[in-house]
Amino acid sequence: MTQVYINDIAAFLPNAPVDNDSMEAVLGQVGDRPSRARRTVLRSNKIEHRHYAIDPASGRATHTNAQLTAVAVRELARTGFDLASIDCLSCGTTMADQLMPNHAVMVHGELGIPPCEVVATSGICVSGMTALKYAWLGVLAGEFTNAVATGSELSSAMMAGDRFGPEIESRVEALARHPEIAFEKDFLRWMLSDGAGAVLLQPSPRSDGLSLRIDWMFERSYANEMEACMYAGAEKQDDGSLRGWNEYDPHEWLEHSIFSVKQDVKLLNARGVHYTIEKPISEMIERKGIAPDDYAWFLPHYSSHFFRDKVYESMQKVGFDLPQERWFTNLSWKGNTGSASIYIILEELFRSDKLEAGQRLLCYVPESGRFTSAFMQLTVVDGAR
Repeated sequence: MTQVYINDIAAFLPNAPVDNDSMEAVLGQVGDRPSRARRTVLRSNKIEHRHYAIDPASGRATHTNAQLTAVAVRELARTGFDLASIDCLSCGTTMADQLMPNHAVMVHGELGIPPCEVVATSGICVSGMTALKYAWLGVLAGEFTNAVATGSELSSAMMAGDRFGPEIESRVEALARHPEIAFEKDFLRWMLSDGAGAVLLQPSPRSDGLSLRIDWMFERSYANEMEACMYAGAEKQDDGSLRGWNEYDPHEWLEHSIFSVKQDVKLLNARGVHYTIEKPISEMIERKGIAPDDYAWFLPHYSSHFFRDKVYESMQKVGFDLPQERWFTNLSWKGNTGSASIYIILEELFRSDKLEAGQRLLCYVPESGRFTSAFMQLTVVDGAR
């Protein structure tokens, strides 16, 4: 039976890391005084460094989303892989640089490689995993001799100070009482950052080191049960429906902050972990027979350290007690890069000395858009054996 292996992983984080005391200067101040919310948000999310595709001196963008992604893909050539031989380029992102054409063809254009199959997957954090699943299935079916999948985010384009109004100051008191309100649109600027990752998939493991065999991928949407929770380009109505940007007059786009990223915090707090952890893990236990002892490492993407213990408690609740000593995350020093996060987490672990042949990894990526989760099981393989 054909198998598919991740034979290389690359990550790109633009410019020098930005610490907590410098981030407002880079993003730009909102209003006539520094944010009073920033420290509260950072105390909750425990992110200490992140990267922005912004020149701190001029405030101008240094990369587009497509350019970030192309840099990550080019890194795959450092070990001898010929980018001109790519059969499939599959790219996921939350918000592309433009409404059309799609993100993947823009990346293809940046790379300037010969014609190949190109696909873009949309969504929020899970879009990076759906891009990877398309590439995996194509190689698994024998349709492609190789495939490159990517996840990328240019959150700074939405988080710059001139995109926000002074209304955030009125929310500081509520923020201090309820840290989860950090997902409100005005406070997401202290949580999101830029980056891109890419993986090379092939039907045979590399012969000179470790590879990661993809055993299975599992994704579930609960949009049939839940209304939208995180959204942009729309306004949420009293009945839970979304009214899209094209139903507003252009002058209303700014008046209602239509294109800002927004979060229904009450809905997230009430139902988030149930739908993104408890339900999918319960189904995987039943369908795939997984158990905590199967895994040497758990690679979770979560947007804030605030959710770490909540995720763990939910796993315990459904009988999947995978100790936090076996969790691997780099949120604190590489930031929350959305759909790119799982690639960036995997790349760091892959380059470390923590992996051994035979180990299994479980990757977890949730998104609160309308409550979707994706999981992936990997097995470490040494092709030289």
